[in-house]
Amino acid sequence: MTRRVVIVDYGLGNIFSVRKALEHCGATVDLSEDPHVIMRAERLVLPGVGAFRDGMSGLRDRNLVEPICRFAQSGRPLLGICLGMQMLMTVSEEFGTHQGLDIIPGRVLAIPKTTAAGKPHRIPHIGWNSLRLPHESRSWSGTILEGTEVNAAVYLVHSFTAWPDNEAHRLADCAYGGRRISAAVQLGNVYGCQFHPEKSAQVGLSILRRFLEV
Repeated sequence: MTRRVVIVDYGLGNIFSVRKALEHCGATVDLSEDPHVIMRAERLVLPGVGAFRDGMSGLRDRNLVEPICRFAQSGRPLLGICLGMQMLMTVSEEFGTHQGLDIIPGRVLAIPKTTAAGKPHRIPHIGWNSLRLPHESRSWSGTILEGTEVNAAVYLVHSFTAWPDNEAHRLADCAYGGRRISAAVQLGNVYGCQFHPEKSAQVGLSILRRFLEV
């Protein structure tokens, strides 16, 4: 059965590569900045590349904050990608303090410029990294990561990382410089991927297919 997905078009983001990947996975995809279309969506994807402040301004300017929050409360699947994942959080400290959608309680913080051992390392965090279970009690069963192998490689480009208030909302981590980086989060029907599934080869496509099935 064909799955319909609406991608939120708010002026920032890699919407065309996300659209192409979803269509490759069998979805029928619409791009929209219409609050009514977003509210009626079967599945919703919030992409994004750029600064948190600019992303939230783009949503507010189009009156999309309330529709996205109401969609999240509806129980239908929502996926935030990269900046879209960060905007799911309560607040970001990128270039000041800025309010997010507050769908998943937590903060967006800068990745430290040094490793856990105190040595300088590259920021932004760019490239392939391995997905890890954030804690022993966490399982990917029943989530968009079901079927993904632990240590599977995904592609990331970011300088800030999400820190959910509740450890249970961490779905997957990566390690960078000896520190934890939130790679994926989940609260019920709402998912976020800091990595780009549309750029993560077969692993990423598998995750998008799972999103179409949940």
